[in-house]
Amino acid sequence: MLFDTHAHYDDEAFDLDRDAVITDFGGLIVNPGCTVESSALAVEMASRHDKMYAAVGIHPENCGDFVPAHIDALRELAKNEKVVAIGEIGLDYYWAENPPKEFQQEVFRQQLQLALELDLPVIIHDREAHGDTLAIVKEFPNLRGVFHCYSGSVEMAQELMKMGWYLGFDGPLTYKNARKTVEVAEAIPLERIVVETDSPYLSPVPMRGKRNDSRNIPYILGKLAELRGISLSDAERITCQNGKALFGLA
Repeated sequence: MLFDTHAHYDDEAFDLDRDAVITDFGGLIVNPGCTVESSALAVEMASRHDKMYAAVGIHPENCGDFVPAHIDALRELAKNEKVVAIGEIGLDYYWAENPPKEFQQEVFRQQLQLALELDLPVIIHDREAHGDTLAIVKEFPNLRGVFHCYSGSVEMAQELMKMGWYLGFDGPLTYKNARKTVEVAEAIPLERIVVETDSPYLSPVPMRGKRNDSRNIPYILGKLAELRGISLSDAERITCQNGKALFGLA
């Protein structure tokens, strides 16, 4: 079975055909929230679709108005049986207008602590913040989860492997200039790889420039299979098993 471990179907890009796309895909999906509001939408959608699950969290780009009550709201949302992770959370130093780095780090730590409290994995967003993200994760040695759309080095990936983390690969794995991403996908154990679309963003080749959705997962699996010298069916089977193990699904 196909498993898209990261897709944002609460995004307005799907307002006209959301349910039809999800039904047509037919595989497993994890939909992470980026705010308290989008997390609530993710939970609501997961409740209506048997093969969809939700994660709840506050994205670093969206944490500027964070107050402690938001942790309480996420904790309440996480009581739903379809919630399988805390996410999408992390650090993003790419945009100058993002909240201050120190504030992002505090919100990140509070959500990691919530994940430990609830015994849930985390979905981590790390953009241009590799050193700080890794350092903070190391403060929580009992934590587990995935680095979504992994963009760090092979060396950092190897450190994460020792700590039991998973890495998520999406459209950029298929891009011609994605040398570092390809190197990581070739270097780490297959049992630590999951695939994702980050829909509606990061469409893979040959769909670049179009809205992304879960039906494009086979393009990513095909590239992974090529890199690792395995069949497409084996890539599908292994990554689905990995996704289920990551999120505690039977």
